[in-house]
Amino acid sequence: MTSTTRTKLEVRQLDAWFGTTQALHDIGLAIPERAATAIIGPSGCGKSTLIRCLNRMHEIVPGARVSGQVLLDGEDIYRPGVDPVQVRARVGMVFQRPNPFPTMSIYDNAAAGLLLSGGRRSRADLDAAVEHSLRQAALWDEVEDSLDASGVSISGGQQQRLCIARALAVEPEVILMDEPCSALDPIATTKIEALIHELKAQYTIVIVTHSMQQAARVSDYTVFMYLGKLIEFGSTERLFTTPQKKETEDYITGRFG
Repeated sequence: MTSTTRTKLEVRQLDAWFGTTQALHDIGLAIPERAATAIIGPSGCGKSTLIRCLNRMHEIVPGARVSGQVLLDGEDIYRPGVDPVQVRARVGMVFQRPNPFPTMSIYDNAAAGLLLSGGRRSRADLDAAVEHSLRQAALWDEVEDSLDASGVSISGGQQQRLCIARALAVEPEVILMDEPCSALDPIATTKIEALIHELKAQYTIVIVTHSMQQAARVSDYTVFMYLGKLIEFGSTERLFTTPQKKETEDYITGRFG
């Protein structure tokens, strides 16, 4: 990061476990604001565990626990008294497979987060919020005439953009994406990647990806992880062209992974 880049999320001495199995070891990381940061590494290296620790979803798993700190705008999200629901409103998540609510319409899927967050909203306010989030997700023009249709009646790529719209509707500050294109075809993947480029002007984005090519295309910064440890972090261009660690070079050049 440059000296003028502001840190949005800072991870300090983060360890994570599933029962007695330690999945993350002493992670330290500063994630810059309004940029896209990719997390890469071989399967099982802790990528998804790390991203789930950034909005307290890791602790939902029975037997899972965390130690260390995750600072959001300088405030530790794990300190006593912090409401995880409020954390997740500020730090949204888009999952690997599109997961619109199957019994809800496209409209209700987009509005779901707003309705679950409580508070009374007029229909006009909901209409405006739904349209805004669907436009942000580059989906409005494709579904504006079928908002009453089921959220699972549209294509997989459209479903994933609907899930992004659902996350955007509650106006988060950070969007976490856990391999959001792994279940999509190349055309849908291209649309999601274009969307990430647009969204990072307004949001801090962290994306886990199994594709080094995708990381190179969409991210400003890249984290390389191996065996639950953070091996290297830096600008994507620098990390891919002149990696400082042998493990990073070996992974990027295909010697393992």
